[in-house]
Amino acid sequence: MTPLVLLPGMMCDARLFGPQIAALEGRGIHVPSIGGHDSMKALAAEVLAAAPERFALAGLSMGGIVAMEVLRQASERVERLALLDTNPRAETPQVQARRAPQIEAARAGRLRAVMRDEMKPNYLADGPGRQEVLDLCMDMAMDLGPEVFVRQSVALRDRPDQQDTLRAVTVPTLILCGEKDALCPVERHTLMHGLIPGSTLTVIEGAGHLPTLERPDETNAALRRWLEAA
Repeated sequence: MTPLVLLPGMMCDARLFGPQIAALEGRGIHVPSIGGHDSMKALAAEVLAAAPERFALAGLSMGGIVAMEVLRQASERVERLALLDTNPRAETPQVQARRAPQIEAARAGRLRAVMRDEMKPNYLADGPGRQEVLDLCMDMAMDLGPEVFVRQSVALRDRPDQQDTLRAVTVPTLILCGEKDALCPVERHTLMHGLIPGSTLTVIEGAGHLPTLERPDETNAALRRWLEAA
């Protein structure tokens, strides 16, 4: 059975994939940290250094962006690819301009405020479990801390466009997103679906940016279909 490498989003850890780890138990799941460097190239190289020789690869949000760089560096090692709630494009100047004040605030001890006021509101759709998921997001962020926030912010700010990387993908690929994702909207995923011949596009109804936690059953079903596809 092919091992599965899961790459979490910005300021998230393995808890982002808690329901998937439980549902896919026995597959050989690896969830590496992606907070140790301030460039996508270095983050992807670190993932590859710790990963099995060949593996299925799934990444959400920033994890999806790192996954694309992993693919660019070593496509021959990736047997399957899943890109969740992510973006293949370089960061826009408008988003880049917001990074410096956020980095300054995090370094000044205001990481909780940055997460609360500027990031968490973009994450989730409305629903009965929203506050519980938001609380988990805050716990993950505060456990990772401001230095990880700074490094990840710089890596995201300076990331390359990966559309050409996706055009070369030939392995079974799942493109998945929440229907109500305001951070990485459905149109970004339609774009990726168009770039990768034969890919599957799945939109999770009622979910925002984190369908792994917001709609775990539907997300788990889509991942199982991807892992079992011929």
